[in-house]
Amino acid sequence: MEEYRMPLIGDTFPQMEVKTTKGVVKLPDDYKGRWFILFSHPADFTPVCTTEFIAFQKRYEEFQKLQCELIGLSIDQVFSHLKWEEWIKEKTGVEIQFPIIADNTGEVAARLGMRHKQAAGTQTVRAVFIVDPKGVTRAILYYPMELGRNIDEIIRMVKALQIADKGYAIPANWPNNELIRDSVIVPPANTVEMIGKRREQEKAGEIKCLDWWLCYKKIEY
Repeated sequence: MEEYRMPLIGDTFPQMEVKTTKGVVKLPDDYKGRWFILFSHPADFTPVCTTEFIAFQKRYEEFQKLQCELIGLSIDQVFSHLKWEEWIKEKTGVEIQFPIIADNTGEVAARLGMRHKQAAGTQTVRAVFIVDPKGVTRAILYYPMELGRNIDEIIRMVKALQIADKGYAIPANWPNNELIRDSVIVPPANTVEMIGKRREQEKAGEIKCLDWWLCYKKIEY
């Protein structure tokens, strides 16, 4: 199998055509103009993965409100994915509505660096790629196989990245930051002129500052 370099944050997501439970998908082109999240799981019919897929589906509407699509992946064939989806619906009443990539050759996992030494056999680790409407990889998460993902954190990341595109930075634990709560950080001054502007903005009530290099404001999101 050809050697690939794992895409990094800021890289354009690799061009590829994948077979899914919803038909053939061209990445990232078919999602142009929308965000998408590609996430891998070790295998179908496994306990942690089942809880994750239900959790993703339960929040699917929230992702779509953010103009963000979901696409899953494991090194299983389409019929396995379809049977697993059927089982989930029969046993839990949850219908998986997003596509799942059938990467039975392992090529997609290899291109995205989803197979680590800790992964057993052909299984993939729990990787998450958040890709923006221009097809640029904006965030990458890797979880060990024994740890299920926090879907609310992934939603938080998409919201935060969309706000960051407006020129702000996002504090720790946003929107429940210990210092500035749900405010976002205004870019710090990098010239003497900008220091004066920040002070004027603070006096006008447009922003709040702990100092000229740490200013923040509330925004609609």
